[in-house]
Amino acid sequence: MIKKIIAVLSALALVTGIFTSCGKIGPDLPTEVTAESTTATAKEITTGEIGVIHDTEFDNVYIDLTIDEFNALGFEFGDSVNVEFNNGRGLEDIPYYSGYYVPVGQPLACGYPGYPHVIIARNYGESTWKEFEMTESSKVTVTLNQKGKYKDVQELYALQYSDERSDYDSDVMFANFREVTGGNIKEKMFYRSASPCDNQHNRASYANAQIEKAGVKFALNLSDNEEKYKGYVAADDFDSDYYNSLYESGDVLLLAMNANYRSDDFAKIISEGLLEMTNHDGPCDIHCVEGKDRTGFVCALILALAGATADEIIDDYMITYYNYYRITKEDKPEKYEAILGNVRDFFYCICEAEDGADIRSLDLKAGAENYLRRGGLNDSQIARIEEYINK
Repeated sequence: MIKKIIAVLSALALVTGIFTSCGKIGPDLPTEVTAESTTATAKEITTGEIGVIHDTEFDNVYIDLTIDEFNALGFEFGDSVNVEFNNGRGLEDIPYYSGYYVPVGQPLACGYPGYPHVIIARNYGESTWKEFEMTESSKVTVTLNQKGKYKDVQELYALQYSDERSDYDSDVMFANFREVTGGNIKEKMFYRSASPCDNQHNRASYANAQIEKAGVKFALNLSDNEEKYKGYVAADDFDSDYYNSLYESGDVLLLAMNANYRSDDFAKIISEGLLEMTNHDGPCDIHCVEGKDRTGFVCALILALAGATADEIIDDYMITYYNYYRITKEDKPEKYEAILGNVRDFFYCICEAEDGADIRSLDLKAGAENYLRRGGLNDSQIARIEEYINK
């Protein structure tokens, strides 16, 4: 039976959904409020005061209800909600979405499919656990503010993809696997894929088979730490012996990165990761879980260092959205254009450019070099990475 999973257009896709080169098309941005100012303006639907759980992976706030339990109270994706913590802090009029369909750094309540609880987070932003000074004994109340206020955004950007191999044209498409090409990058040296070890989307064995076929000798794993990886290996459905052989030989680098590519930590970790990559023979596979956004940003960075054009980087990124959602510029121009906001924000971040700048006027190579400098590398280390990447 085909299992459908609602997937976000990428936390970054939110940037796309909210901002385009023509201007802002999303909802007004919410602001932090005190508990005293937080009131419901619709028929009261509320969680009541409940506990919080620390999302240790991304350092955010989970409310102590599953997504199904939360929705059973009457909340629906696209609603506006108010969040009140028992320390007097809170947020008013934030959207409740199935994905991160808000601008970078802005807050939302998110029922991301496959995750255990509704989360209060900032899209590619800083820790809400720290921001709101949470402890394990803290409490939260989520109340409906306005029914369906953000429904149009939810319906536009919520896509579905299948985790069944039979729904895809090939193993390659199902694994979201391909060679990274563009600029002066070495041929058959860099590949990208869905995770060859994390099987939550049933793709691990297929990605594993593809990297073995390509002769991959090193993997840059952006999403996992040692504990998570060992859990995959111990699972009954683990079927990625080739990938595990790379791990056992010391040729898998586990970076356990969050999604905030604009943060200093992200720049530092990926800069050091790319430098470590040069100590290993290629070809290299770059992946996170789905091989979409963390992978997309890192591949954009590598392609920029190889002198690729903006259009080449865009073309590489958009293959993912064809593989998962069959989105093309010709068939779904509105969604295609929206997703381009992801890559635009990659460029703005790498080049420290203002939103709305002409991406084709940016010096992406110089921007990528400066990004690595912000990550702590010196010129000789950057030159070493470029030598490893370029023909």
